[in-house]
Amino acid sequence: MKLPILLLTALIFYPALSFAQTVEGVQSFSQPEGSWKRENQNVAEEVKPLQRFYDEVGKFGIDNITNAEQVFCYEVFPYNADYKGYTLDGFPIRGFCGVMGTPIRDMVTKYFLGTDGNVIFDQAEQCVIEPKIIIRFVRGVDYTDMLLSSPCHSFAIFYGGSVHIYNFKPGAAIIDAMVKALGPKHAEFVSPSLLNQVMPIGVVQNEQQRKLVNKRSEPIRKWAEQAEKEEAKRAAEEKKNNSGWNKLKMRSFGKQK
Repeated sequence: MKLPILLLTALIFYPALSFAQTVEGVQSFSQPEGSWKRENQNVAEEVKPLQRFYDEVGKFGIDNITNAEQVFCYEVFPYNADYKGYTLDGFPIRGFCGVMGTPIRDMVTKYFLGTDGNVIFDQAEQCVIEPKIIIRFVRGVDYTDMLLSSPCHSFAIFYGGSVHIYNFKPGAAIIDAMVKALGPKHAEFVSPSLLNQVMPIGVVQNEQQRKLVNKRSEPIRKWAEQAEKEEAKRAAEEKKNNSGWNKLKMRSFGKQK
């Protein structure tokens, strides 16, 4: 368990992941291939997802993760019915946290989908889900989203209009390490459609896009100024009812439609 935590934590300090303006464009948010590996580290043996994930999510949804060609990271807020800005799977987008690539893809495949002891099937964790990060795994034009929750350690897989929720309490340290490593990579999110971006980066890449955004009369996410107050209010309300996942039912960690 310590190895994946160390690898993820190392992402915080890797220079190429910083948002320095010396490298403009999507390259600023990319991590070099193999940068997460230690010297003389043997190539890890292939790990396949547990059959349970194929049965519930479906082959194509899981293949998008294990064979992802691009991996994108987004920070999210909990569900808010009054929110008017950009969303991902119904959750308000807080910001963009990087193009993660194959290291995160392989780590998720091994420790989330391929390690039986990290997941507790058919048993809900007795806590309120706290959405932190959504990782989008893209293969071709298809994609699968994974939502990470901390400190209520669970994850959900979104694919094909369905969501499947899993108790990840035994692997809590892995989720905490990912949130800690990816959170500081925050960048302001702007609509990729507005920026005419092919890849769903949602971050200004050049001066032309910057001028386009500046022409807007109102802030892209004016609601963000009240985010802390809204979160505090939501936390107080959820404390009274310590169950549920916003609009998602927590009655079972099995297949949901």
